[in-house]
Amino acid sequence: MESTQFAIAFLGGLIPALFWLWFWLREDKERPEPYLLIALSFIGGMMVVPLVLPLQKLAMDMYTGDNLIFVWVIIEEVLKYAAALVIILWNKAVDEPIDLIIYMVTIALGFSALENALFIFNPLIAGDTILAMTSGQLRFLGATLLHVLASGTVGAFLALAYYKSNHLKLAFGTLGLFIAIVLHALFNFFIMESSGEAILGVFLFVWMGIIVLLLIFEKVKLLEARHNPAHKYTST
Repeated sequence: MESTQFAIAFLGGLIPALFWLWFWLREDKERPEPYLLIALSFIGGMMVVPLVLPLQKLAMDMYTGDNLIFVWVIIEEVLKYAAALVIILWNKAVDEPIDLIIYMVTIALGFSALENALFIFNPLIAGDTILAMTSGQLRFLGATLLHVLASGTVGAFLALAYYKSNHLKLAFGTLGLFIAIVLHALFNFFIMESSGEAILGVFLFVWMGIIVLLLIFEKVKLLEARHNPAHKYTST
């Protein structure tokens, strides 16, 4: 019985994440990344979850109050970034700025897929199907896009520094990670403090951030086109 519920929860987390992955890969459809590396990055993002959970539990044993939220966020964002550095960002397939955003988003979606599955699985085990469905829908529109926004922000800063010196790349990557942590922490804080219609306002904040990320995506395409005229992109 639990195996069936886990399978349902897993699909409930996986399918929405794959939808968003399809959406972002369309942004790079003219110079697509190898599907094997996309799959590896997605699975790598999922594998971050079992690393994050024990560290977050340790943090819960050591910290209390608002600091705990911040520490949890740091753990998630740093490990997602570390996974990207270990798994893919060194690969020769990452040969243009836009790839940095694509792979960071892919890892974020892999992470979100398994995290969402766990959020759906717990109420399913308790027999609360309605709560499980509601959790899945809310995370599809909120938490999943938050992970995309946070990791995509890191990727965007790295992309903007793609043709700069290594020192500037390090500085941009660090700044991007800091902003990702702040965005994620603000989302978690306001979600915990909000209820009803106020939650929609928090979600609107994330959606507006995604729009900004898409605009930066287009700017990165222009950056690449200026450095490599052969790499032409059509605006989406």
